[in-house]
Amino acid sequence: MLDIKFIRENPEAVKENIKKKFQDAKLPLVDEVIELDKQLRNTIQEAQELRTARNTLSKQVGKLMGMAKKDPSKLEEAEAVKKQVKEDADRLAALEADETRLEGELHTRMLQIPQIIDESVPLGPDDSANVEVERFGEPVVPDFPIPYHTEIMESFNGIDMDAAGRVSGNGFYYLLGDIARLHEAVLAYGRDFMISKGFTYCIPPFMIHGNVVEGVMSQTDMDSMMYKIEGEDLYLIGTSEHSMIGRFIDQILPAESLPQTLTSYSPCFRKEKGAHGIEERGIYRIHQFEKQEMIVVCKPEESKDWYEKLWKYSVELFRSMDIPVRQLECCSGDLADLKVKSCDIEAWSPRQQKYFEVCSCSNLGDAQARRLHIRYKDENGKTQLCHTLNNTCVAPPRMLIAFLENNLQADGTVKIPEVLWPYMGGTKVLIPKAK
Repeated sequence: MLDIKFIRENPEAVKENIKKKFQDAKLPLVDEVIELDKQLRNTIQEAQELRTARNTLSKQVGKLMGMAKKDPSKLEEAEAVKKQVKEDADRLAALEADETRLEGELHTRMLQIPQIIDESVPLGPDDSANVEVERFGEPVVPDFPIPYHTEIMESFNGIDMDAAGRVSGNGFYYLLGDIARLHEAVLAYGRDFMISKGFTYCIPPFMIHGNVVEGVMSQTDMDSMMYKIEGEDLYLIGTSEHSMIGRFIDQILPAESLPQTLTSYSPCFRKEKGAHGIEERGIYRIHQFEKQEMIVVCKPEESKDWYEKLWKYSVELFRSMDIPVRQLECCSGDLADLKVKSCDIEAWSPRQQKYFEVCSCSNLGDAQARRLHIRYKDENGKTQLCHTLNNTCVAPPRMLIAFLENNLQADGTVKIPEVLWPYMGGTKVLIPKAK
């Protein structure tokens, strides 16, 4: 959400940013916000003037009533003033109702206006215009066929989607045996990897209030992702970023406590509304999964440097497991409304002979901090908004796909990279159960 003062003083810049995001339908929102803001300020001013006048008139009524005891002619004057007080009270009640209504309408529209994107973001209408920046590791196409990832898992008796379908429906799975152990090994390794970078490990609440949801994501994302607990003001989180950033709601943080660098584990729950292509069967796109996340809360001048650090951590992590990756810069039309800048880290799929998303790194500037009132005091004692960033550390469903495809051997075994040996009880190779 933008600063109303910024919109008031820079309406054309805000409109130009909306055009850059190919959201022309939102252009009228800028003028609507400016008009509502004007009405709201006029309403507040008139209400304040009436409150001031009410205090003066109330004192006058008391004085006149006292005088009327000696001079009955003052009684009529007192009644006239009392009538004016009543009329002003009625008008004030109407203004206060208008103020509440205008605040609500203004807030609703403000939430829909996208954050100002960084000038380095490539322009384009959708993800087809995302730009490859750099590749890390040599993508290999083996001289033997790579089965679909669920077929690889089935060779280890490692997955049961049929039973999950009977128990929970589509979009769920049971992981078993070596595959389940590998899933936990990757999460544990990701946790320790981030701790080694100086991040504090956290396990957050897995349900959050609606005002926190509104603070961390757009209404569109909320509708397409979040599961609401019936009859309660609680939502299941779609990522631990939601509750981790929510942790700082309505806080003024000591400047010396910044940056806050946190790595959090959680299950994630997502509706995943929309069309699912053939490559999204299996466990690529599901309703429940587990994830290790990176979150940073910092001073505004530090956020660009942290953005670079975060995505590079993802590259380092995946390369340590022998998985080739690339960095893909997200274009303007592919950025969620709260994001200033974002990139995806995509892993190489030998089976598909293309890359697919495994991490998403985002700088949200002050968007979440403004909505949730996350602030700090600068060296001059002035209260400032923090900046927030997040990045996927590891999300095992997609990580497992990339891992299994890139470490599969011709004989059906799966090589375990050295960094995972301690988390796999020293196991260096997974052997199919049929062998």
